[in-house]
Amino acid sequence: MLRAVLDVNVFVSATIVRSGAPGEIVRHWRAGAFELVVSLTLVAELDRVLSEPRIARRVDAAFVAVLRAEIMRDARIVEDPPAERVVPRDPGDDYLVALARAGRAHVIVTGDAHLLEADLRPQAVPPREFLARLADIP
Repeated sequence: MLRAVLDVNVFVSATIVRSGAPGEIVRHWRAGAFELVVSLTLVAELDRVLSEPRIARRVDAAFVAVLRAEIMRDARIVEDPPAERVVPRDPGDDYLVALARAGRAHVIVTGDAHLLEADLRPQAVPPREFLARLADIP
């Protein structure tokens, strides 16, 4: 089964505009189309970002609570590995690459240009490209 790390920006976008590509990715995960890989660091960052006033006023708190509970229940939770310096323009994203490697993810899904521009293994792809990959899986 395809394993993916979703960057926090994908989750945030999915909570704000559920009809967009990030929302569709979350729906696919809920339907079992791929295995979601997370760490407690990623979940903590998601909690922090979603509680920022500029974001919190744009999201449905009940939807966020359910999504977080589903992540904690259904995602593959990987212990936070040490992060090496791999994202040249944004060291704050190094943990996502370390998480993807530790969780044997096939892909990192993100809208972050720093990750998308970096030559990473596993590869970082934008949400629409990930959706196309999901469509190609029989």
